[in-house]
Amino acid sequence: MKNQLLKTIFIFAALLNTSFFFAQEYTFKDYNWNEKDTKIEVPKNYENEKEVILSRNLKIEVVVDKNTAKQYRLIHEKKYINSDDAIERNNKIYIPFGDNENVLITKVRVILKNGKTNVLDKKDIKEEVDQEKGMKYNYFALNGLEKGAVIEKLYIIEEAPDLKGNTVKMQDEYPINEFNFELIAPAHLVFKTKSYNGLSEPVLDDKKFENKKVLSISEKDIPALKDDEAYSNWDVKIKLFRYKLDANLYNGGKNLSNFKEYATRTYELINPVLDKKQEKAINSFCSNIPVSKDPQEQIWNIENKIKKTIIYDKYTDSKDGLSDIISSKQANSLDIIKLYVAVFKYFKIEQNLVFTSNRYKVPFDKDFESYENLDEFLFYFPSIKKYLTPTEVEYRLPLFPSYLGNNNGLFIKEKVFAGLSMGIGEINFIEIPGTEITHDYMDITADFTKDIENPLITSHMTYGGYSGLNFQPIKDFVSNDQYQTMLKTISENYTLQTEYKTLTTENDGTEFIGKKPYKLNLTFDGKDMIQKAGGNYLFSVGQTIGKQMEFYQENKRVLPIEIDYPHYYTRKIKIILPEGATIKNLDKFVMDFKTELNGKTEAAFTSNYSQNKNEVIIENTEFYNIINYPLSSFDQYKAVINAAADFNKIVVIVTQ
Repeated sequence: MKNQLLKTIFIFAALLNTSFFFAQEYTFKDYNWNEKDTKIEVPKNYENEKEVILSRNLKIEVVVDKNTAKQYRLIHEKKYINSDDAIERNNKIYIPFGDNENVLITKVRVILKNGKTNVLDKKDIKEEVDQEKGMKYNYFALNGLEKGAVIEKLYIIEEAPDLKGNTVKMQDEYPINEFNFELIAPAHLVFKTKSYNGLSEPVLDDKKFENKKVLSISEKDIPALKDDEAYSNWDVKIKLFRYKLDANLYNGGKNLSNFKEYATRTYELINPVLDKKQEKAINSFCSNIPVSKDPQEQIWNIENKIKKTIIYDKYTDSKDGLSDIISSKQANSLDIIKLYVAVFKYFKIEQNLVFTSNRYKVPFDKDFESYENLDEFLFYFPSIKKYLTPTEVEYRLPLFPSYLGNNNGLFIKEKVFAGLSMGIGEINFIEIPGTEITHDYMDITADFTKDIENPLITSHMTYGGYSGLNFQPIKDFVSNDQYQTMLKTISENYTLQTEYKTLTTENDGTEFIGKKPYKLNLTFDGKDMIQKAGGNYLFSVGQTIGKQMEFYQENKRVLPIEIDYPHYYTRKIKIILPEGATIKNLDKFVMDFKTELNGKTEAAFTSNYSQNKNEVIIENTEFYNIINYPLSSFDQYKAVINAAADFNKIVVIVTQ
């Protein structure tokens, strides 16, 4: 989480003043599975399932002891394995813990059909290293798994309390027979909760334990929701439970983790009063940034300077001041925000710091004020209505990670009251740059005049916005040999072969991101797209646009459609024939598929052709104007997607 540092600064104030009169151990310290319970009982409605979670118990308990607070988390699960795929998926059980966590109990047992059990504990833990990510993972290796077996695992983890906001997923890709959740806390702590997607509301019990309260949810027969549907957002459609600490009855704290307080405190943190040393450092830093009268170009210049000068590392220690950030060339989340804010002030550029969340994990819920909504951050510029991501080095204005857009955000604006500046928070919607930015063009010519069996094909391809971002930064981060290898790989998508006559690019490198589209120019022999059939030549003209995704949906669609960003394609193909040659099958290029919503076309693939003597021109457009399409539009949307794949398969017949 990029924003963990800022949120941590705020949350513990809510707990440090709690009473310590009732300090005690967590309630499930002696929890264990039933050693004698080795009989496998699978409900009849799940007997033929490939994998079933028979039971999942999750307990989270907050314990306050004097001026410290800890959280204990218990996970106890029994899973029925009934297929070869399930055996392969579950032959390694990874231990779920991360930074600042201490695993108190960790053990797994396998119960076979004959009642025999195999218990694994700490001594059986193995280590796996992901060299690419530089991370280590601990896991249990389960040998001898068989169909009809049950895997039972039990963990108890000690960690920092997660009270600023937390989401519990209460649905899975596999059916869950029974799921029991408990949130246990001192009686004087009040929680705000919300259930999503049909999940039942929690039940409060303040009698079960002395001086403690329990919020519990018990669900049975939770259906599986497969995470295998393309263009969807599974994580936000499953049954979810969210909670946050809302009040402390002992110290009178109310409406904790609210956006108003967060905006005020954050503004104070990122706008410190600068002494002469800090002002001098900022002035010197800014003097090396090119000046432009165009506001967008000026902001782009600032972003480019900071990203090429300062290394962002969310784990690095905070610096004492801006001068230390600049001299060390390193910054964590809070430091990088301070630097950007100071530089924007120097250039008198109005900005809003925007906190939001990843819409593919936990979308921003404006009706549930929780710091969990504030994991990510952007800058917004009212004068140009565009966003900047301060941390992703490969992005440049107006592009930012698309998973942060199409989402709400907390916009922190500067307001002046009686000469005093302060931060005011407002909830607004974050728009993703539309098809005016991400617009791709293809201009292709297939010239048969010199050799009907081997046409010369010339392709000029332009990739705008997010499409260009897939290519443009690469040149700055790899060797020239690696870059040329990448270009060769890209070209094969259009040439169907490893060789080409010429390949040139334009506007590659970060200096063009957000300013100019990426261009790829190819010439190659089209012999691999030609098949001779008697006196005819079959030309796979559709393949000149490159391979297209084909959208299959074997089962009934369950989730609505959600794409990453709006996108537009314009394609033109010119076929030049020798004198006297004829061409057939042109009618296949007449295509018209649309997705209509509220009387407006929001996605489409349309194609047509014209012929003038020995020249044929084929033109098509394909676009997706919006990000979310309802489930009721699925068939229309699928037809648009597949139209491009169908176009790719079109073959014309050329006869001389």
